[in-house]
Amino acid sequence: MIEKQLAMNDRPDKHEASEMPADGAEEVKVEAANDDQATPESGAEDGEFAADHEAFLRLATENEELKDRALRIAAEMENLRKRTARDVHDARSYSIANFARDMLGVADNMRRALDAIPDQAMEAADDGLKSLAEGVEMTARDMLTTLERHGVKKLAPKGEKFDPNFHQAMFEVQNPDVANNTVTEVVQEGYVIGERVLRPAMVGVAKGGPKEPQTTAKSAEESADRAEDDV
Repeated sequence: MIEKQLAMNDRPDKHEASEMPADGAEEVKVEAANDDQATPESGAEDGEFAADHEAFLRLATENEELKDRALRIAAEMENLRKRTARDVHDARSYSIANFARDMLGVADNMRRALDAIPDQAMEAADDGLKSLAEGVEMTARDMLTTLERHGVKKLAPKGEKFDPNFHQAMFEVQNPDVANNTVTEVVQEGYVIGERVLRPAMVGVAKGGPKEPQTTAKSAEESADRAEDDV
């Protein structure tokens, strides 16, 4: 009786064996459910990545546009600054141009008044007349000195090549010993302010000489300066 009972205990439990496949099936079903749930999640992640990428590209494009606009604005501001600085410089340099031109006329009248006095009369004049003439001459000289401090300079074209930008030819002088278009006489002195002409110099120009003009005083100075720079 005891042996029969032991034999029955050694036999496998049918109930437990029957439950094994059920557990495996349940695991398969769980894994399948997990797979089914993973598919929509991965699709959502792909959609979010595409949206983020598109937003990044849009922001990068806007950034490039803003950068280009900023560079253009900076360039315009730099050009405006340069124009303003140039206008201020021109205003300071040429603001007295009309006034200086009028003062040159006054200085010319003073010079004409002095030239109108004959040398014999000046020599025989009393101290009062001589003092008056000296005072007029000193006033004219001081006026030109003051104008020069403000950028007004006298043109001394005698011996230089005729330049229509700064000289006005009044007559021609036949001189075979002097190169053509060389200024030989100055009827009225000219003046410039900065790089602008206040009044061109009225001059007489040589004619009938060699075709090649001689080196002018100005060009000679420039050649000497270049030679010093080369050294």
